[in-house]
Amino acid sequence: KRYESIIIKTWDLFFIICGAQASAQSSMIRIIALTDAGHHLAKRLFAQMSMQLKLESEIWFKPQPFSIKIQSAFSNGDRLIFICATGIVVRTLAPVLQNKKTDPAVLVLDEMADFVIPLLSGHEGGANDWAAQIAELLGAVLVKTTAKPYLKPVYAVGMGCERNCPVEDLQSLLHESLTAADLTLEQIDSINSIDIKADEAGLIELGRRLNKPFHTWNKTELSKVENLLSSKSEYVYHITGVYGVAESAALLAAQNSVATPKVIPELVLNKQKNARATCAIARAYPEV
Repeated sequence: KRYESIIIKTWDLFFIICGAQASAQSSMIRIIALTDAGHHLAKRLFAQMSMQLKLESEIWFKPQPFSIKIQSAFSNGDRLIFICATGIVVRTLAPVLQNKKTDPAVLVLDEMADFVIPLLSGHEGGANDWAAQIAELLGAVLVKTTAKPYLKPVYAVGMGCERNCPVEDLQSLLHESLTAADLTLEQIDSINSIDIKADEAGLIELGRRLNKPFHTWNKTELSKVENLLSSKSEYVYHITGVYGVAESAALLAAQNSVATPKVIPELVLNKQKNARATCAIARAYPEV
């Protein structure tokens, strides 16, 4: 079981707890405190984890050099407990964040231990379950910010390509993209592109072969998700009127598939490309 990183902003100082793989029994839990109040709570948590959870831990009070020591521990998969302002942790961990399947989990506690919050990758990394355990230990309130587990996301593929791109090139790129995103074709709702590709034979044939609907969107529609792109290409904009065909089409299609414009879609795979085509995958959760 893996834990991943979770960070949240609150009014005061917080504990941020990062968990590595639970199967790594030898990994140490390090409690990092930067204030006297935080140090006091660290001692309390140290004792309770030892007595009630039978977990080894170690308190780091104002460790130096801070960034190097923290980043090294995080990258090694050590479970960490920080006591500091959230901004400090965000700036410290940002350079070593990888993805939700490999990063340690991050939980957030306030200095009074009133709340425990799993902020990122609560489902896949198990942070929600771990946060519940810590909340029970401290008598704190568990605050979940992730989507409900029973909600199934809608995945959409966006593709762009050169004119007359062979369907084989498109299909191989899509297969590689699905593998990279750890998804199956059965999870994909649709294949999408910009309207100037509505007559693209390769894309039409790809949808037919895979039994997936092929949708196209105009540049005005695609521009609505412009702020969600991982990168912007002036070259692509000059040709198509949008800064990225594959990512824009995937994001817009995912959002429209759940029929709730207020839902913000997200990229699960940034633009991938081969010699003649591009592909991206996005998802959106139905609103509850």
